[in-house]
Amino acid sequence: MATMVISGQGMERMQERQPGHGRAASVAERNQQMFEKQRARRRGPTPEMFFAKHIDNTRIVKADDPLRRREMRRFTVAMVFLFSFTMVYVWQHLASIQVGYTVEAQKTQVEQLREVNRQLRLTQAQLSEPQRIDHIAKQLGLDAPLPGQVVRPDGAVAASAPVLAQNKGLNIQ
Repeated sequence: MATMVISGQGMERMQERQPGHGRAASVAERNQQMFEKQRARRRGPTPEMFFAKHIDNTRIVKADDPLRRREMRRFTVAMVFLFSFTMVYVWQHLASIQVGYTVEAQKTQVEQLREVNRQLRLTQAQLSEPQRIDHIAKQLGLDAPLPGQVVRPDGAVAASAPVLAQNKGLNIQ
């Protein structure tokens, strides 16, 4: 309701200012009022005049300036070096980040392999337990070896009697 009253008042003010002239007339009137206000502030009695000048610059050729060309070359070279330096820095930074990710991935892989190795050692220890092997051997009908049946890895036949330690290669005096 309040917005209708405000908008209604605004409409009444606009109609009072411009009774039936339209928007174009109001812009022209406003420009005329502003011009009158500016005229009072001007210095001197002379009026201001403006002339339209039509200038054709299509035939004008810019003169070559060697000093400006040298400055632009120096600036270009400096910017190329700065850009190159920045790109090398960014490339090295991104490469170091990638190496960091690679190292972390390899650390994770090493930990996984250690865990697998631990599990395999545990399985080996369980499978090579002497009581388990003895139990399986008895189930298969195997007996304890008789003297002379055991062959050592170095090819010697195990003796039934205990052997005393001997020194075969050293000459101690």
